[in-house]
Amino acid sequence: MAHLVIDIGNSRTKFAIFYRRKLAESGTIEKLDTIQLSRLLDNHKITHSIISSVNDEINKLEDLLKERTKYIRFSASLKAGVINKYKSPETLGLDRFAGVIGAKSLFPDTNCLVIDAGTCITYDAVDNAGVYEGGSISPGLKMRLKAMHKFTGRLPEVELSDYADWRGYDTPSAMLSGVLNGCTEEVRGMIEIYRSRYPGLLVILCGGDAIFFDTRLKNSIFAHTLKTAPDLVLIGLNEVIEQQ
Repeated sequence: MAHLVIDIGNSRTKFAIFYRRKLAESGTIEKLDTIQLSRLLDNHKITHSIISSVNDEINKLEDLLKERTKYIRFSASLKAGVINKYKSPETLGLDRFAGVIGAKSLFPDTNCLVIDAGTCITYDAVDNAGVYEGGSISPGLKMRLKAMHKFTGRLPEVELSDYADWRGYDTPSAMLSGVLNGCTEEVRGMIEIYRSRYPGLLVILCGGDAIFFDTRLKNSIFAHTLKTAPDLVLIGLNEVIEQQ
């Protein structure tokens, strides 16, 4: 059976083709339309599909998937091996919950912490019994740089780059140093907090900015817990199909 997994975000759409639990292909599209979707369905003989979307303007895509596949619209009410104890599941970010499901499917008997470094940095733990109770959200790297420019009178707008020094020597490099080093220490501290509560914790790092933290933490005492998983959300969405 071929599964089509689609994650529609604010600025781009990610997709993946799975044959059961084996990832065969993945990619990114600026905006998915029915012509592109039909091509994916034809090329891979898709039998099952799922969409996770931040908006509701997907009726045409859903109609096509319902017509040609066994279709699921992802929501936080779907379990897929995870017991969701979030007090307001209707407000839980779908990417956060899909990442937790993905972590549980990859490491079913392990306490896991998913750190997703994207627009925001999110921290979500699922225990070895599959229980998810919540997590934390903080501003991402680019958001912090933009906030300093927007909410001050003189700080410039600085593009994110891999600045390695522990301090800056002019205003742009000082901002980069503060954001990158500050966020790294935040991540390190959050890992320590979660490790104190979850024995044998496995940390899974994903998201577009994961590389900035991976390179800074790989020589630290946390290195043995750090794994990168760029397709974790897609893996989680596919797991929903598998368990329906």
